Amino acid sequence: MEELVGKLWHKLISRAADQTHAEAAVTLEEMRTAVGVMFRALGGDGGLRVETASATEHGARRRWLQRIAGSGASVELAWRDGETLRLPAQVALFPDRGLNRDLYLWLAALAASAADEETLPRPWLARNQLLTRRVLKRYPGLQPRYTRLCAAQLALRPQTSALQGDEALQEQAIQQALREPGSVVALPPARHAPQPVYLWLHPSPPLQQAVGGSDDDDSDEGDGQTRDDETRKRHGERVDATEREAGMIALRMENILTWGEFVNVNRETEEDEDGSSVAAEMETLSITRNKRTVASRLRFDLDLPSSEYDDHQLEGDILLPEWDYRRRALRPAYCHLQPMLARDAVALDLPPHLRRTAHHLRRQFEALTQNRTWLRGQPDGSEMDLSAWLDFAVARHSGLPHREQGLYRDFRNNQRDLACLLLADLSLSTDAAVNNEQKVIDVIRDSLFLFAEALSAAGDRFAMYGFSSRKREHVRFHTLKAFDEGYDGTIRGRIQAIRPGYYTRMGAALRQASRLLEKERAGRQLLLLLTDGKPNDLDHYEGRYGIEDTRQALHEARQEGFYPFCVTIDHKAGDYLPHLFGPGNYVVIRRPDELPRQLPLLYARLTGN
Repeated sequence: MEELVGKLWHKLISRAADQTHAEAAVTLEEMRTAVGVMFRALGGDGGLRVETASATEHGARRRWLQRIAGSGASVELAWRDGETLRLPAQVALFPDRGLNRDLYLWLAALAASAADEETLPRPWLARNQLLTRRVLKRYPGLQPRYTRLCAAQLALRPQTSALQGDEALQEQAIQQALREPGSVVALPPARHAPQPVYLWLHPSPPLQQAVGGSDDDDSDEGDGQTRDDETRKRHGERVDATEREAGMIALRMENILTWGEFVNVNRETEEDEDGSSVAAEMETLSITRNKRTVASRLRFDLDLPSSEYDDHQLEGDILLPEWDYRRRALRPAYCHLQPMLARDAVALDLPPHLRRTAHHLRRQFEALTQNRTWLRGQPDGSEMDLSAWLDFAVARHSGLPHREQGLYRDFRNNQRDLACLLLADLSLSTDAAVNNEQKVIDVIRDSLFLFAEALSAAGDRFAMYGFSSRKREHVRFHTLKAFDEGYDGTIRGRIQAIRPGYYTRMGAALRQASRLLEKERAGRQLLLLLTDGKPNDLDHYEGRYGIEDTRQALHEARQEGFYPFCVTIDHKAGDYLPHLFGPGNYVVIRRPDELPRQLPLLYARLTGN
């Protein structure tokens, strides 16, 4: 009975203390596309991801109902760093849903104007006033939106008459800065922090760098594959570990202390228990580092197989550059790429479960080679080209210079002058399950089988390679089919032998693929990337660094005249692929098990058939 009454009381007091408008709430998921378009259209960095901001304590006075309910102590405010634009997961401040949507767009515009952060004033009040003035000056069309938001924000601010002297002066300055940005020079001091200003960026956002990170190339950052867990950013602090000898503790302190109560005790290093559900609710994580390793590291820092069991390396390491976006320059001879050939591949027939689909695709693609068309303006042919002859006769009778050539037309096969290189991601993430019967690697394998069957039937020149990596010293580039090889049982054996590898150093693989494609002289050269996630590796190649290196490699490919296109099964690819490939140069396959059937048909559309 007491528990029931307690729950009812908590529900009642929490509802009374809540000042938001749930019926008019707008979520970041709803606004993600619009926010991204607004941010980049106004000059924001195209490489930044739009992610959820974490709630941080504001330190301002709370209403007595909020103090009783234990709510209102933290707030989600917007900010940006070198890799992400952080916005509230939900906006329900105003009773008008349109105003809540406008707040998301306004914050995106404000963050886009904060690109040159080093030139902005450091104080929170002056910085946000300058950003507001900059946005309204550059984009006058946003003035009506800001006026509405400002009026709604001022209505939520406390009345200055109800505040004490120093707090009243502080609040007057903030309200004046909202009405007339740039009119207030400094924020008057007060005993308490001011109420949050939702139209401005965060006064002191959480740490810009993960506390557990390292700038060393050999630091471990996990597998970096796409996860469905929460991506909120939280406060972090680095605490020096005590060097005292570990003593015997008769009572495990974990049974008494919570996760939030950090005690700097030197415990023996042991396997971590699963506390992620508790850690996800924390705002600050206190972390110490010692020089000991734990067994769980073996799950990520995988050793390469011995030469006896590894695939054949076809030649010595190929040195490739890598783009460092921080320095805005290429690091020459930075990556070591190793061309590989499957050791245990044996010639085989097409798997039985693909034969019916392959037969259907072959019939479709064989029809492409049977298309015949009239070629006009030929020096010889089966009949006279009347249009070319008429132009020649008019030029002759008018006295204009003319040459008697190209007066025939001929009915010939339509030969396609193109070459395609398919690059398949064989990273560790392909070991994930697609359904009860297949893994991602199985879907990729079937896709390669059907792709090769279709293109061999059409007679197009094509090559297929796979790649994975383990840091920059081991970028493994697996040859499945070279341009000068015919498609036969040996090629099918190599495809059957593919297996999940390591990580995804995508830039190096794309550069090597461009080198191979450059040797094929064709009117059109297609570079097709098949992947299930974003670029990543064990070292610093995680996050923005890997994305910018991949983007630079694709830019280099376009300069060579190649046409890069990406096929992915990553549902979150819309966050980064537009920055990498540009709009219209990628496709997301929502159901991975449809990839084998869709890939050849996609190729037919890309090549204009």
